[in-house]
Amino acid sequence: MKEKFKKWLTDNAITEVECLVPDLGGIARGKILPTKKFIQGLDNDSHRLPQSVFIQTISGGYAGEDEELPLDVYNPTDIDVILRPDINTIRNVPWYDDPTAQVICDAVNLNGTNVINSSRSALKKILKLFEEIGYQPIVSPEVEFYLVKPNPDPDYPLEVPIGQSGREETGKQAFGIDAVNEFDNLFEDVYSFCEQQNIEIDTINHESGSAQMEINFQHGDPLELADQVFLFKRTLRQAALKRKLYATFMAKPMENQPGSSLHLHQSLIKKKNKKNVFFSKTSTISNIMKNYIAGLQIYTPKLMPIHAPNINSYRRLFATWDAPKNTYWGLGNRSCGFRIPSNEEHSMRIENRISGSDTNPYLVFAANLAAGYLGIKNKLKPTPEMKKSVFGKDKSMLPRNVEEAVSLFENDEKINEVFNQKFIRTISAIRRAENQAYLKVISSWEREYLLLTV
Repeated sequence: MKEKFKKWLTDNAITEVECLVPDLGGIARGKILPTKKFIQGLDNDSHRLPQSVFIQTISGGYAGEDEELPLDVYNPTDIDVILRPDINTIRNVPWYDDPTAQVICDAVNLNGTNVINSSRSALKKILKLFEEIGYQPIVSPEVEFYLVKPNPDPDYPLEVPIGQSGREETGKQAFGIDAVNEFDNLFEDVYSFCEQQNIEIDTINHESGSAQMEINFQHGDPLELADQVFLFKRTLRQAALKRKLYATFMAKPMENQPGSSLHLHQSLIKKKNKKNVFFSKTSTISNIMKNYIAGLQIYTPKLMPIHAPNINSYRRLFATWDAPKNTYWGLGNRSCGFRIPSNEEHSMRIENRISGSDTNPYLVFAANLAAGYLGIKNKLKPTPEMKKSVFGKDKSMLPRNVEEAVSLFENDEKINEVFNQKFIRTISAIRRAENQAYLKVISSWEREYLLLTV
């Protein structure tokens, strides 16, 4: 493996290497090393990070700062974990002047076992379950985001950016070609950066929010696609900064605008014959697909600390009219949480429309697949197909806040069994720490309506 790295780095004249590891929030952590040091470190596993990276909150704090965590979640001695670079993920970093490489790493304990709280480890664990029953999951993510004016003051609301016409976008421009072209220079950079990194983005379209866009990815292997989405988020932010814009994947960044989601299309291929097992020639929707849908219906509400990881995630779900907050399923029905876009054999799949774009791609892929796996394993039965619109009519079938979500998440026996209790406890501790930090903040709404009134 060392020789493969050495050859690639030499062929690309790389002077520095970024060792990246996604934390549980999906943020890139790691180290930057001169190429020579990177190569030397492969011999003795000297590329390391403290264990505490995997209990770090979105604000940079640590779960357990205000309470003692169980030793199996966090060892107070904060021992190191090893970063093992994955040769399949090495890529150029196109926005630097100096030739720089980036490589995604697996996190390994000093005894050689995988770090359970690593995002990549969690997804690999679920993929192994499908391998054992002879199925290969295929996924295709659709990721929404907003472009906004630079905002150095966090107390000031975000604003719609000015495009090439010199004007701010107004109204709803869903699928508007000219509205996308307002930021043509940015998207030329994005496509160029992605091509240089082998990130296979497909199409881009305008969503219903002002300067809200969606990027679709090609379908493929879940681990490879999770790596690509992880790198894409970083790529888009850098490309936007180059054009003096911010790109944000917040689930609900602006008060009077729609939220941003990560829709995940998913299907299963039988490894023996490469057939789509979701399709049935006699009934169109196979029994396996029905089991999978039922798993999504039952377990998605219990996996919301992954699908809706941040306080802001719940604003998208409960303060936006068009965000599905139900577990209905339907053929072509966009108001359902789970939609079957097509009933053709080659494209038979289920789309989960509940997750926000602020999710960690590794974990949200794992959560979808784990729910489907439990549906298949336990031969669960879905509800009847929903054939009418439930926008604005459905009572929420999802937890409405972080505390409700964490309670469902940590107390489900099957979820604990599939993911591992340590992983569940760690996610729960992080979510509670983030929620507690948020509760300490006094908002502008409170100052506006309570300061001189109550």
